[in-house]
Amino acid sequence: MSSRDRVLGRVRRALAGLPAEPEPYEEAVPRAYLRQHGERSPEGTVDLLAENLADYRARVHRCTPGELPAVLAELLAARGARTVLVPPGLDPGWLAASDAERIPDRAESTPAELDRIDSVVTGCAVAVAETGTLVLDGSADQGRRRITLVPDHHVCVVRVPDQVVASVPLALARLDPARPLTWISGPSATSDIELDRVEGVHGPRTLEVVLVGERP
Repeated sequence: MSSRDRVLGRVRRALAGLPAEPEPYEEAVPRAYLRQHGERSPEGTVDLLAENLADYRARVHRCTPGELPAVLAELLAARGARTVLVPPGLDPGWLAASDAERIPDRAESTPAELDRIDSVVTGCAVAVAETGTLVLDGSADQGRRRITLVPDHHVCVVRVPDQVVASVPLALARLDPARPLTWISGPSATSDIELDRVEGVHGPRTLEVVLVGERP
């Protein structure tokens, strides 16, 4: 018997004989909290996202869809990226202006191989303005979770205002909990007891976010 079996067995014994709940837990627990803090226009929500991303030390860029290939090429060139990791469903037009070698997202890639790649470019599932958070769900334009954790430079493209919500509750309503969700609030960072900040310990040291949308 495994430890898991032992724990589950104890739970079953503890619950034995108790009456069944009349309604599912999701419906029985009241959720009367605010869905978001204040009212904002779509443009104001995007501005708040940009502000909070920058506060987390992410580098924020804005452009139109037509400008995106040139912006991505510029970011990769400024980084000196010779290789860029590409999820299978990423729009090929996004990297049309870049000379960097495209490396496909492969299941057999080792951590050492991923660590040698200069940059990764992905889309996202949703972005949360109030917390400055990007959420990836493993969709085709985002790839496997590890490709955004091992390379040192991550460029994430967010379509605005469609992919931007004000709050975490509104983001959860859009997400499938069965998918592998990765929540990113700024570049990877940690601090020791003396509050010395170290970046890049358990994720990319540099996060660049490109907000793509038509100009107001």
